[in-house]
Amino acid sequence: MSTSRNIRYVLIVWFVFVASSVQAETCLAPSRPFVPSDSAAAKEYEDLIRQDFETYISDVQDYFRCMEGERARAFTEAQEVSQEYGRFVQQMAN
Repeated sequence: MSTSRNIRYVLIVWFVFVASSVQAETCLAPSRPFVPSDSAAAKEYEDLIRQDFETYISDVQDYFRCMEGERARAFTEAQEVSQEYGRFVQQMAN
């Protein structure tokens, strides 16, 4: 294989990798709510702590949906890549 052909191959692989990674969604897990060990402080900040828990529950549900969406996207992509590889192998055999 010539050097220019090698360079083209590497560039194509790199562009495919970059394009694939841009499509992937980043799912960030929410931070756990903090509850002070001091019951007086917990009582003083009860409303804020309660809101932190409610926000966490909502955010973790969004996180689960994100993870499921990313899993489905990656599964579909893996099937497509597998089919492309099969076509490539057949093409190289001819």
